[in-house]
Amino acid sequence: MQVVLDYLKQNQTRAVAELCDYLRFASVSAQPQHKRDLRACAEWLVQHCRKIGLDAKICPTAGHPIVVAKTKRAKNSRKPHFMIYGHYDVQPPEPLDLWKSPPFEPRIVGRSIYARGSTDNKGQNFAHLKAVEAYLKTGIPLPCDLTFVIEGEEEVGSENLSVFLKKNRRELECDAVVVSDTGMPSPEHPALTYSLRGIIAFEIKLHGPSRDLHSGGFGGSVNNPAMALSQLLGKLRDKNGRITIPGFYDDVKPLTAYERKQFARLPITDNELQKLTGVKKLFGEHGFTPTEQRTARPTFEINGLTSGYQGTGTKTIVPAVASTKITCRLVPNQNPARIRKIVCDYLKKICAPSVRMEIEAGHGAEAYFVSPTSAQAQAALRALHKAFGHEPVVIREGGSIPIVNDFKKVLGADTLLLGLGLPGDNAHSPNESFSLDNFENGQRMSALLWQELSRV
Repeated sequence: MQVVLDYLKQNQTRAVAELCDYLRFASVSAQPQHKRDLRACAEWLVQHCRKIGLDAKICPTAGHPIVVAKTKRAKNSRKPHFMIYGHYDVQPPEPLDLWKSPPFEPRIVGRSIYARGSTDNKGQNFAHLKAVEAYLKTGIPLPCDLTFVIEGEEEVGSENLSVFLKKNRRELECDAVVVSDTGMPSPEHPALTYSLRGIIAFEIKLHGPSRDLHSGGFGGSVNNPAMALSQLLGKLRDKNGRITIPGFYDDVKPLTAYERKQFARLPITDNELQKLTGVKKLFGEHGFTPTEQRTARPTFEINGLTSGYQGTGTKTIVPAVASTKITCRLVPNQNPARIRKIVCDYLKKICAPSVRMEIEAGHGAEAYFVSPTSAQAQAALRALHKAFGHEPVVIREGGSIPIVNDFKKVLGADTLLLGLGLPGDNAHSPNESFSLDNFENGQRMSALLWQELSRV
């Protein structure tokens, strides 16, 4: 095993240079003009996987291709089989004027590399490839079979990956899936993320008059949709931060003492969170810490409000329409379809009769949960500890990665979320970066992980 770790140490300069090559592809899945860049990035990835000793291929989809790479395996191999998931597509880089250097020209400053996709997700999935390379190039046998699935549509919803999993279920069935697409609180707090929140999205439109009306001629006798929407939304949360929709919390399980003890170990303080967010004062559901509020409790969030005239100066109207975009973050055991129904039923019940409500449903996904005390989770924590030299933490994250539920439903495998990102990496923002220390330690963690998991 030491031979593998020594190889990684000795080849870091080359690994960083190859990561830079990977980052130069403008693989922006949300923008049609980058279709060729995505294809070129997938082809580069396949060639790189073959170069390090993996069997690799491009798998076409109705959208951007999926790269599948495997360790060579015996026909009747009885080794455990694990899958590593990642994505080579990235977020749009705009606004470009806020970048200190071009987003697809990697820039290294100290021990950080700056480029779009550096932390989300190219740097993180590339760390796993380098770990496997170390085994293959040194001739040290892997204790397991491995399959990489690296897609090009994560940033636009992974629509074709679910179809791909079902079509290739037999080939991809595995004992666990490993994903490094989350984060850790600090370099001294490597983390296993054992739960992600789910989500439902929808848009509410309130229709009033058939057209914008002169507020002097009609204001006072016609209900203003913007006011009606504001009053409706104001009824959905009380002064203690609790959602007032009947049944909203019915299926929410209480946090265990173990979980709350783990949350208390996290390094960020309330004052630091307040400073980080730039708010005058933190606000959240009473009875829970800010960490618990933003990772382990359900929410009802207004993402946008639109109505009436918003140009320069004044336009005295009663607007015809008011609309709002909503997302609810859900926690384990909350069913998205059920929550959507009770939310919509309650909105219709309290809507003013003087306006017409229209609700347009958006995407939805279940929360994800894997026991942090399971044998596989504990194996992952041991690998983290050895690689980073610090006692790891177990955390929940407030965001969503919907595809991990498909891994469970289609492949029957739990997902171990072992993120290498840091809070200041600016994922999805200008000047995205990735810690080269985490890149190196992530390779060590991956190399150690296959030993630990294979013993379970």
